Amino acid sequence: METTTLILSTSPHIKGRETVPKIMLSVVITLVPAIAYSIYQFGLYTLALYVVSVATCLAAEYLVVRLRKRPFTLTDYSALLTGILLVMVLPPRFPIYGVILGAVVAIVIGKQIFGGLGYNIFNPALIGRAFLAATYPVYISSYIAPKLGANAVSAATPLASMKFDGVVTPLKPLFFGMTGGSIGETSAFLLIVGSLYLIAKKYVKWRIPASIFLTVFVLGEIFHLINPDQYPSGFFHLCAGGLMIGGLYMATDMVTSPLTKRGCVIFGAGIGVLVIIIRIFGGLPEGVMYAILFMNALVPLINRATKPRIFGTGSKNEQ
Repeated sequence: METTTLILSTSPHIKGRETVPKIMLSVVITLVPAIAYSIYQFGLYTLALYVVSVATCLAAEYLVVRLRKRPFTLTDYSALLTGILLVMVLPPRFPIYGVILGAVVAIVIGKQIFGGLGYNIFNPALIGRAFLAATYPVYISSYIAPKLGANAVSAATPLASMKFDGVVTPLKPLFFGMTGGSIGETSAFLLIVGSLYLIAKKYVKWRIPASIFLTVFVLGEIFHLINPDQYPSGFFHLCAGGLMIGGLYMATDMVTSPLTKRGCVIFGAGIGVLVIIIRIFGGLPEGVMYAILFMNALVPLINRATKPRIFGTGSKNEQ
């Protein structure tokens, strides 16, 4: 008699070829053009910030995992990605010691304190950035002009120039990254090009950025039609600030975004509404970071409200 060993386990029973390291590394690779362009625009000091941030994130991840006596996790590349994204949302001359502090907060507070990758409820890089915004408010709002377009565009960010001076930056410098701003958010073109691969591979839930951009554009156009002298166009809102990097690379984080299709639309629309409210009515020129973090906190409620009906249970009216 032949004996057969059966393994009983929980779902999923069918697994795809995609792995966490493969997805994370793919995201990092798609960011390489924007990273290289940011180094060219703002100088070698920017390269030093990338190196320090990534090294600190890896070291913090290693130490926390060892203290918690958990399996080694550096090979999933999530800490590498966090270090890169943190620098991309900081000003070009942000102090190195501040980057070290922000990287530690991003990994320890934003990620590991919740249990590590897959358990964090907020985007770690944005947690680090939010901490630095509260700790170093002067440095976080200090910008320099980029190498390209420095003679034509001031060092102030386009959103700050629009909000406080009434100066609207032309769309071409905004789209191609010839304006002042955070290190990796200036070139909307390169961020879009990189994200197309992630969308094609279905690593990114396309409904999230689509609903964010559509909401921001429509609301921006409405206010622009009401008072074009005071409010910029919807296209300006799309290309200015951190909307592209936030909508394409941070709001789409698999861990901190909704699971359902309807939930992704609600999540993205909520971010878009908050961005416009903060940019137009708030005291700050930018609101992408706060909008994403706020909607991250609502993801469990969104998942519950949009949970699909279990197959075979009948409609809600029948229950």
